[in-house]
Amino acid sequence: MGGLLYFPALMGETFWSAAILSALGSTLAVILNINNTASILVSAGIAVIYTFLGGLYSVAYTDVVQFFCIFLGLWLAVPFCVMNEAVGSLALNETNWLGSMEPASPEWGLWVDFWLLLICGGIPWQVYFQRVLSCKTPKQAQMLSFSASFGCIISAVPACIIGAVALAADWSHTSFGHTPMGYESKLVLPLVMKNFTPEWVSLIGLGAVSAAVMSSADSSILSASSMFARNIYKNVFRQKASDQEVIWVLRASMVMVASIACTIGIVIHSIYYLFKLCGDLVYVILFPQLLMVVHCRHYVNTYGSFMAFWIGLLVRILGGEPQIGVPATIHYPLYDEATGQQNFPFRTASMLISFTSLVVFSAIAKFTFTRGLLPARFDVCNCFDLEHTKNNKSEELTTRTLSCVDQPGSPEEVVSLLNSAEKTLTPAIKEEA
Repeated sequence: MGGLLYFPALMGETFWSAAILSALGSTLAVILNINNTASILVSAGIAVIYTFLGGLYSVAYTDVVQFFCIFLGLWLAVPFCVMNEAVGSLALNETNWLGSMEPASPEWGLWVDFWLLLICGGIPWQVYFQRVLSCKTPKQAQMLSFSASFGCIISAVPACIIGAVALAADWSHTSFGHTPMGYESKLVLPLVMKNFTPEWVSLIGLGAVSAAVMSSADSSILSASSMFARNIYKNVFRQKASDQEVIWVLRASMVMVASIACTIGIVIHSIYYLFKLCGDLVYVILFPQLLMVVHCRHYVNTYGSFMAFWIGLLVRILGGEPQIGVPATIHYPLYDEATGQQNFPFRTASMLISFTSLVVFSAIAKFTFTRGLLPARFDVCNCFDLEHTKNNKSEELTTRTLSCVDQPGSPEEVVSLLNSAEKTLTPAIKEEA
C-alpha cells in the first residue's frame, strides 16, 4: 500500500520539479539570452549532478546559501524597480494589481477550491518531512516548521511587489518594447529585473532567483527518487537489497525524474498551472490518508486505504482537467460548457469522498474480521491480530465464568456465560470452566 501511495506523491514531486525547472529556465533564458528548452535542460543537469554526488548533505548546505541569496537579491532589486521612470508612484498606486471578482461570480468556487488545495495539499510532501526528520530533536523540527512559514511569507513579498511593478509599468519605455503577453508572461520577474534595474543589480537579483529555484529543484528530485528507491524498489521488489544497491537505484531515479520533469516543463508553459497541478492528487488522495493515520490511526486500515485511493482517483479523473486534455465526465454545478471548466470546488469534493471512503471501508473491514464474518486467513494485509483478540476474549470469559462459580449469580447469567464460552474458549479452558 505504501508503494501504491507513492505514485500520487511521485506525480506531485515531478510536476513541482517541472514548474521550478521551467521557472529557472525562464530566468537563464533572460540572463544568457539562450533558448528556453536549452536553459531548462542545463538547469536540470546542474541540479542532478550535485545532488547525485552529495545527496541530502549537498541539498541541505546549498539550500542555506541559496536562501540568503534570494532573500537579499530580491529585496535589493525592489527599490530600483519601484523608482524606475517607466513605473512612477502614481501608476503603481492606481493599478489594480490584486484583481477582483463579483460577489455572485461562479469563479468563487474555483478560487476556494485552489485555496484549500494549496494549503492542505501542501502538507503531505516528502520534501518537507525530509527536512523535519533530518532535525536532531523534535524541538528543532517544530522551530524549523514555524520559522519556515514566516520565512516564506517574507520572501514572497518582493516577488509580489515586482509583479505589481510589471502590471503598472509602461513597457514601451524599456528596451523590451512591449507589455509581456502570452508565453512571455512567465518571464515577467526576470524581465522586470533586467529592464528596470541597473545591470549589476539585475545580475545579483537574477542570480538569486536562479539559486532559489535550484534549491527547490534538487530537493524535489531527491525526494521523488528516494521514495522510489525505498518504497518501490526496496520494499516491493528487492527486500534484501543492500544499502549500496539502493543508493545506485536512487541515483538512476534522479536522472529519470529529472528527464520527465524537463519534458513537462518544456511542453507546459504556465508555471502557476504546474504549481497547482502538482498538489492536486496529493490533496485528493494523500491528505486524508495522512490526516487519519497521524491523528486517528485506530480508525483506519489498509483495506480502507486501498479503496479510498481508487475511489478518490476515479472521482478526480472524472472531474476532468481541460488544460492537459482530460475531458470532464461528471458535470458538477456551475460547470462551464464553453470552456469545459468546473467552477464548483470539485477537487475538495473529491478529497472529501476519498476521506469518507477511507473511514467507511476501514470500519467495514474491521467489523467483518473482528466479528468473525470472514475467517482470519482472508486478512491478507494482516491488519487485525485476530488470535490476540480471541485470546483476550477467552481470558475475559474464563474470569467471569469462574467468578460465577465462586460467587454464584442468577442461573440465567451463568447459562449465558457458558454459552459464550462454548463458542469462544479453547477445549481445555471450557473443561475447567
